[in-house]
Amino acid sequence: MTLTTVNDLNPTSTSNLESPEHLGENFDTQALVQLLLEELSPSVGSQGRQVKGVATRMALEVERVCQKSSRIQTSGQIHSWQLALARHRLQKCLSYYRLGSRQGRVELHSNLSAMVYRYIAPPQSQLGFYGRTNLIEDFLQEFYAESLKAFRRENDLASDYTPRTQLELAEYMAFTEHYAKRRISLPKGNTQQLIVLRAQAFVKRQPAETPLDIEQAVEMPKGEQEQTSIQSSLMQQLRSQIIADTIDPSEEVLRDRVIAELLQYLESQGQSDCVDYLVLKLQDLAAPDIDTILGLTPRQRDYLQQRFKYHVEKFARVSHWKLVHQWLGADIDQKLGMSSQQWEKFFVQLSPQQQQILHLKQNHKLDEEIAKTLKITLKQVQKHWMNMLEIAWKVRNTETQKPKALSSREASSVAVASCPLPLAMKSKRVA
Repeated sequence: MTLTTVNDLNPTSTSNLESPEHLGENFDTQALVQLLLEELSPSVGSQGRQVKGVATRMALEVERVCQKSSRIQTSGQIHSWQLALARHRLQKCLSYYRLGSRQGRVELHSNLSAMVYRYIAPPQSQLGFYGRTNLIEDFLQEFYAESLKAFRRENDLASDYTPRTQLELAEYMAFTEHYAKRRISLPKGNTQQLIVLRAQAFVKRQPAETPLDIEQAVEMPKGEQEQTSIQSSLMQQLRSQIIADTIDPSEEVLRDRVIAELLQYLESQGQSDCVDYLVLKLQDLAAPDIDTILGLTPRQRDYLQQRFKYHVEKFARVSHWKLVHQWLGADIDQKLGMSSQQWEKFFVQLSPQQQQILHLKQNHKLDEEIAKTLKITLKQVQKHWMNMLEIAWKVRNTETQKPKALSSREASSVAVASCPLPLAMKSKRVA
């Protein structure tokens, strides 16, 4: 495979650019780097090592392209080509820089998607727009990783190099677009863009399509012929997935009740800012967005999260432990979500007084009745019970076998400082 330059760049088009003749016969890479620096620095407002590194990499890439292109070498206008290609890459980099990191990624993704849209579907497939879009998403994830490796390799960068600033990201995005558009020579004098060849190879690796009747998978089989078709492994997988994705109405009712009770509890504790944080977190907003809406600094956010975690732990383990554990499928009648072996391990770790409290809890005694029976204060009962739930949580999560429903749910509900209970509230029961 040989590399050829883009056809839309004409060396004669540099007449409106600065002519390289003033650089003399000794026009070299350093002179081109200096020229790029003079034009790049005012646009990014900096003249540091980072800007010089970007300019140097652009100059070396241009020199490499000019050396590999026989068309440029035989044109007699190598210096004009160098300047034209350098200016073209510089303008592409600056265009991504002005768009910013988010909009720049959208622009690059849109450009590459348009280039491979017609090639991404297997021949004679019936894929529509959304089907193609999903395949394009998967393909471009691979292509971005490939282009980053190529960027590191061609610029002699470290194997773990990652663009970290807006200028470096713009440089990488511009490189990725040029990398995608590289023309690869094919037999019989034909050429094709590199990204198109990668997309065609990606399509060949996709498994063959198997048509399935969704309605048939949902309905119960009636005749022998339908029973035979429903027994296929693919149809069984589809039915299992449909059943697994079905939402249990009782689960949703309990979830809504837990949320309502938690909001009311936080309000009763005078934690209105925690209420706002919970409401925004349930909307799947990212941390920076929440900071902007609530007007928080990183330090204030950390403090808010610590208070939020503290009150959620009290809610889940003291004031509303029964409701929360019922929702999690780990009530006291269900051995707190533990297996028989885990329950025995949990029980032997309790003190005699804690074992008495557990026995009374199993008999559905109220905390006030337990305090009166054991002749201790109500706060002592609540503190003992909170410690017992903590022991139960550790037993579930230190067991080598697969945790019960409560472990992963409770881990996200009470042990994660950033968003304890809301994460669990968004999901169905975890097996």
